[in-house]
Amino acid sequence: MAKEKLYAGTKLRDLRRKLDLTQKDFAAKLDVSLPYMNQMENNNRPLSASVVLSLAEVFGFDITQLSSGDTARILNDLKEAAADPIFAEDPPALADLRMAANNAPGMAHAFLNLHRSYRELHERLASLDEALGRQDARIQTSPWEEVRDFFHYCDNYIDAVDHAAEAFAKRAQGGLADHVRGFLSNKGVAIIETQSAILRRFDPNSQTVEIDPRAPSATQLFQLLFQIALLEHDGLLEATLDLANFQSASSRNIAKLGLANYFAGAALMPYSAFLEAAEEERHDLEVLAKRFGASIEQVAHRLSTLQRPGAKGVPFFFVRVDQAGTITKRHSATALQFARFGGSCPLWNVHRAFETPSQFLRQLAETPDGKQYFCLARDISKPSGAWGAPVRRFAIGLGCEVRHANALVYADGMDVDRASAFEPIGISCRICERQNCHQRSVPPLERQLRVDANSRGILPYHIE
Repeated sequence: MAKEKLYAGTKLRDLRRKLDLTQKDFAAKLDVSLPYMNQMENNNRPLSASVVLSLAEVFGFDITQLSSGDTARILNDLKEAAADPIFAEDPPALADLRMAANNAPGMAHAFLNLHRSYRELHERLASLDEALGRQDARIQTSPWEEVRDFFHYCDNYIDAVDHAAEAFAKRAQGGLADHVRGFLSNKGVAIIETQSAILRRFDPNSQTVEIDPRAPSATQLFQLLFQIALLEHDGLLEATLDLANFQSASSRNIAKLGLANYFAGAALMPYSAFLEAAEEERHDLEVLAKRFGASIEQVAHRLSTLQRPGAKGVPFFFVRVDQAGTITKRHSATALQFARFGGSCPLWNVHRAFETPSQFLRQLAETPDGKQYFCLARDISKPSGAWGAPVRRFAIGLGCEVRHANALVYADGMDVDRASAFEPIGISCRICERQNCHQRSVPPLERQLRVDANSRGILPYHIE
């Protein structure tokens, strides 16, 4: 198979501007001609092996950043947005979308934000919600979606927060739980156990933090680490939020909670120690959960964040869905991306996890672009700790490209070399071009349909 060419003009241009160099000076340092440099920056030519080596040797640039998934993410999001019925009469060509993702990512993000605002307005009008009659009604990007995109395009790895959490964990002597309680005590914060519907409540006046003792120990420790993030590292969190430049105060507030959660997970499972343990245990989630005093979901989520430059782990995708198929968490360091609108592919094993409680489901899957993945799924129930209290039920999915499957204990015995072992899955029906999918809900919007009353196959129409 021919090796995929590396087009990274945007990253090359960003690096040059960061170094405050002209194209001519940059070209000279990399020992290439000025026209060649111009062509590479505009993605008219791929980066050569000699240029990649020079970037590492001359500037100490982490060359793994050249092939990060930003362009693939943007292109996938553009394809899904372009499949909206509003573009049905004149859909943008795939070549144009690819050019925008490669050469004008800022414009592509602006287009995605505009389309997202349109979708949200359309949904409000369709449901005739009460905001239509209010004087203060206004159209704005969903804060929740804006925050999810922030983490999405950061590869779900926040370097400064991750290092701060690791440094905190390294200072633990008699175990992390004792260290956390001792740290809060030294800060004058008292921990009170109170049975209630709230996992954690902090009172800044009395300097007390209430914790529900019925919650699992991993949850209690996570919540205390969350509180430490807000008390001890508020400045770091605020500085990170300043760089993100969110559109609204709500987005910023939600993102701050996300960063505090990130700190808690990174302290519970410190980067270097966790990466080493994950490789040693071949990513056995149950073993890692016991070793670090975390839940299986926390471990799976943490595995998807191991993207530190120069010390990356297996690039995983992680997703959590509810019983309706709605994606409630999504992170991906792989080429596989998740539907931004509507549900995910029903052929994916994560949807079958609810049928087999407490069991791991394995799947070899192939997406329409020909990429093959090893997928792991399991249900996650979250009881409230009392009789009659509601139980929240989710399923999580964790996976990687099949070339990394030998690093996972779960892939043992899977026939990864047999093409027929891979099940076809997609992103969403609207952008999936598979013709004979027995689970297709709607036709692909980029293809013409032919309806023949005298012939019926799996679908009531034929995809041209």
